[in-house]
Amino acid sequence: MSRARHPLAGLTERPRDGHKGSFGTVLVVAGSHDMLGAAILCATAALRAGAGLVQVCVPAALQPFVASAQPCATTLPRTPQNLRRALARADAVVVGPGLGASPATPRLIAAALRFARGPVVLDADALNALAPLRQPLATRVPVVLTPHPGEAGRLLGSDAAAVQEDRHGALDALVACSGGVIVLKGHRTLVGDGDRTFENRTGNPGMATGGSGDVLAGLLGALLAQGLPPYEAACFGVHVHGRAGDRVARRLGEVGLIASDLPAAIAEELR
Repeated sequence: MSRARHPLAGLTERPRDGHKGSFGTVLVVAGSHDMLGAAILCATAALRAGAGLVQVCVPAALQPFVASAQPCATTLPRTPQNLRRALARADAVVVGPGLGASPATPRLIAAALRFARGPVVLDADALNALAPLRQPLATRVPVVLTPHPGEAGRLLGSDAAAVQEDRHGALDALVACSGGVIVLKGHRTLVGDGDRTFENRTGNPGMATGGSGDVLAGLLGALLAQGLPPYEAACFGVHVHGRAGDRVARRLGEVGLIASDLPAAIAEELR
């Protein structure tokens, strides 16, 4: 009889003869003229969490800015043909951070769910574009959704107050209506897949700052690309994300913590 994997088991030791292709490719479909930082934070987190390759798909005019801010990632102009080819090559995909409420956003989500060959993380504006969610997502790959209470409320056709009043009930409802793994963010983030529930105990109020969710999305993408199953990747990811925030808070305090502090701290937590 096989033993169930502990949700916080984490990554296995890297082989000495490993190369960048050994540790997964993450495709980040994120960013817009007004919110390019979200794509950069997401890509940086994926790199710091161990992805061998990270490719950022953005409008062509924004490619030089991404390359300058994060030279360790590659960039790709966001055209339907380029996106479809990249989705077929990536081991995991992150869609949503900083996309904005563009008419293109639903098309990007649909492409990811149709053409991705590995797990897909849906975050931020991807979640808003799906709301309200009436039926399980039509896709052949595992999906991880990462709503904060406001996004969760919109997905469920209610509001943040109703979600916060019964977080476990909201988690179960989101799993049922999406068919995916849910990361319900907030104090004591919840992770659920319909059979199991994990309540995270790491993190601090200093992490309630713009961009923290983008970092988490990139971290999850990297863990999935390296082969962790979706539920375990989500549990381990939120745990490490919180520990990284706690590490930064011990050094800088909670008040001045910003999202760009987190990726390097994630790397420290994963040593």
